[in-house]
Amino acid sequence: MSVDPLTLYKLMTLYMLNKVNFPLTNAQLSVFFQEKGYTTYIGFQQVLTELEETNLISYETIRNTYYYKITKDGIETINFFVNKIPVDVIDDMDIFLVDNKYEMRNEVSTTADFFHAANNEDYIVCCKIKEGSTTLIEMNLNVPSEDVAEMMCNNWKNASQEIYSSVMKTLMKEKK
Repeated sequence: MSVDPLTLYKLMTLYMLNKVNFPLTNAQLSVFFQEKGYTTYIGFQQVLTELEETNLISYETIRNTYYYKITKDGIETINFFVNKIPVDVIDDMDIFLVDNKYEMRNEVSTTADFFHAANNEDYIVCCKIKEGSTTLIEMNLNVPSEDVAEMMCNNWKNASQEIYSSVMKTLMKEKK
């Protein structure tokens, strides 16, 4: 018995989110579905919306990027229905995840966002590096303008490893 395409795409999305220990962005998921010709961008957005509405996935928005993760109900669902996904489709997803996992994890593990400070004059820039669900470092910096906040967020991804390394070395240095 074959599964209707919309249901198959939902199961595929749950499968992919269940196979990684970090959230995936809308763009990362969409690339797979479009590159493999499974569905259109619009069709895939419908899949994400329906999965979120049924609480099988959840998301967090950081600077206009949606980060999706599977919920407990989603895990139960995919564990129950994984056998409904054709083996060749599972192979496609597994190969995609193996080939792109390092790059995808790095892309979602380093985030920066900003918001108004309590005084509504300054901005707070929140920079993070995560590994899975563990936050390795989080810095909240008070800055005077939205332009500075934007610049810092844009520079965080390229500077984050150097900053993290410097902080760790400084904090782990023994006093003489």
